[in-house]
Amino acid sequence: MGQKVHPYGFRLGVIKTWNSKWFEERNYATWLHEDITLKRVVREHLVNASIAGLEIERAASKVKVIVYTARPGIVIGKGGKGVEELKKGKAAEARQPGQKSGTPAFPGLMKFTNAAADDIVIDVQEVRKPETNAQLVAEAVATQLERRVSFRRAMKKAVTQAMKLGAKGIRIRCAGRLGGSEMARVESYREGRVPLHTLRADIEFGMGEAHTTYGSIGVKVWLFKGEVLQQKKRRPQGR
Repeated sequence: MGQKVHPYGFRLGVIKTWNSKWFEERNYATWLHEDITLKRVVREHLVNASIAGLEIERAASKVKVIVYTARPGIVIGKGGKGVEELKKGKAAEARQPGQKSGTPAFPGLMKFTNAAADDIVIDVQEVRKPETNAQLVAEAVATQLERRVSFRRAMKKAVTQAMKLGAKGIRIRCAGRLGGSEMARVESYREGRVPLHTLRADIEFGMGEAHTTYGSIGVKVWLFKGEVLQQKKRRPQGR
């Protein structure tokens, strides 16, 4: 029943660490809900920035948000303007000529946490190979399905590119009314090794959702990057 367990949670404390790093006894529930809200708000605001993952670190009143993205230029903005807008928010902008609609207002991360603007730190990390990141692969396949690209073609292309760029194995699973069929079904492609039961196996997991005219199609990606071998500590030799 390995497919029923999230590969990330299964490896916590072995080769994976937590996405939220802080310790709090009294305000644990408050901080937990804040973290969930912050991650959701950042993803909604930077929907076109190819966000691969988010991490949150807290120390006293300071909050550090680490953004892993394949397009850091969109997050940072011109002269760091994007980072400031992410912290403090921005007003709504009217529709410009040639645009379908204007830009809606964004309240900023300050509204969703008790930290001041100076206490919020945005750290942008670039993902150099988006083709070997499970979350970005899932979103890319979902985007192609929305554009009415054949699901077999989209899945095969993602598998080929991932293996070509150094992945040890990949499995993609699409579920829904594929190709507009009357009955929903599940299709999956797999290449290489994806050892879900091996704790030392570094497996990334990503999920995407394609909203088509026939309904929603779910995309899941498991990507095997190799085994993490723990180095044995040498005992000091006694005299």
